[in-house]
Amino acid sequence: MSKVCQLTGKRPIAGNNVSFSHRKTKRRFLPNLHKKRYYIPELDKWVTIKLSTSAMRTINKLGIFEYLTKLEMKGVDTGVKLK
Repeated sequence: MSKVCQLTGKRPIAGNNVSFSHRKTKRRFLPNLHKKRYYIPELDKWVTIKLSTSAMRTINKLGIFEYLTKLEMKGVDTGVKLK
């Protein structure tokens, strides 16, 4: 299962664990992803999306349909068909 947000494109990044003695070992910072179902009344269908919590907050602010249309206008492939 890939750890990439379908809407924002957030993905894991690499960094270092730094010990008390300042030894550095590689680690990964994973995005906070959740699988969520949304109902889109304009299309009269349910959509399951894997998204980050920041995308959830944006959906709460704008609404799912408006957010998806805004991303489609930018050319982002969300995997959700709006037509």
